[in-house]
Amino acid sequence: MGHKQTPPADWSRRRTRYDPPALIEAIAAAQGLTEQIEGQIEIAAQLMGLPEDEVRSEVLKAATQTNVRPTGSGYVHQRRTEVVIERRGPRIPRR
Repeated sequence: MGHKQTPPADWSRRRTRYDPPALIEAIAAAQGLTEQIEGQIEIAAQLMGLPEDEVRSEVLKAATQTNVRPTGSGYVHQRRTEVVIERRGPRIPRR
């Protein structure tokens, strides 16, 4: 039978790197999940691995900044798209 190859020794030393999200990223994710401020504080704190007291002030700042942004005209334009389907003949050439 064939010789069984073993993986290189370097492969056994690989480690998965874990980088917790930045505070801004954690707050943005929390805002996307819930509109309640207390819920956002709890989610962002859990994502960062920090106590809620340290995250609370930043979440409150971010909440006031998101409320200040103008919403634009208030409605979304929907573009109409047309789809044209054409039938092709067979790919086999006729004799």
